[in-house]
Amino acid sequence: MFNKKLTIFLLCAFLPMAGIGLAVHILGSTAPAGAPEGQNAILKLILSAGAMLVPMLAVIITQLTFKEPVFSGSGISFKVSRWWAIGWLLMPIFSLAAMGMTLLMPGAEWTPDSETIQMALASMPEGFGIWGFVGITIVSGMFAGITINAAFAFGEEIAWRGFLMQLFRGKKFLATALWTGVIWGIWHAPLILNGHNYPQHPVAGVFMMVVLCILLTPILMYFRIKSRSVIVPAIMHGTMNAVAGLSMLLVTPANDLLYGCAGLAGMITLLLINIFIYLYDRFISMENIWTGCI
Repeated sequence: MFNKKLTIFLLCAFLPMAGIGLAVHILGSTAPAGAPEGQNAILKLILSAGAMLVPMLAVIITQLTFKEPVFSGSGISFKVSRWWAIGWLLMPIFSLAAMGMTLLMPGAEWTPDSETIQMALASMPEGFGIWGFVGITIVSGMFAGITINAAFAFGEEIAWRGFLMQLFRGKKFLATALWTGVIWGIWHAPLILNGHNYPQHPVAGVFMMVVLCILLTPILMYFRIKSRSVIVPAIMHGTMNAVAGLSMLLVTPANDLLYGCAGLAGMITLLLINIFIYLYDRFISMENIWTGCI
């Protein structure tokens, strides 16, 4: 699977991420003398968001190096189908299911009366209960997922579910998903080591992120193929980022290796979703995408 084109892409995708990781590390958790409180936190957030555009820039540089159309074959299509809606709705379902799975993890406790939740409820119209809060969080997350979050997620998806799928065309679906998931997961390492997603366990978090990406990739690839558009995984990715926090918000104490969408609970949930999609593909749609070549 590895060739000169892929090597150049990986260098262009990984080297800037190493620089971003170093910048985030240098910023640390405190602002420099005389700077407004929280300034560094904002800068770190901007760097983390900007990192999502790095894979797209890597695609552009790689394609220009080989004098090929930049996004040729990447699947940029705005032809809407039911798969757009299904993919969009799947992410809140995943978050809620991960929250339920989290409650089965050791030490997890359902705490809707926590100080954080009570502060959030206090800012909402009178009469909104905990499920009203959950509903508003999901709706606002879905709106963000199909707008601003999707725009940033597109920066990644044009590479992972666009460029790489085109580069691996003719290869087995599962082999492509495995390689893409490993690449995607390791690419996150500079941010994970700085506490992103797994602040309690940054080193173990790198391994967890790779596993998470391996489990996510077949789902996003399947929707990319069924919808014939890389925009759909971008919407799914953006929506997941927006609603994932809900799976840990109502459960304490928060163990980042076990709880939530990025923890073991989320991985088990993703495994079940993968099994469901495989069974659908094998016995209902009978397209055999899962066991065939892309």
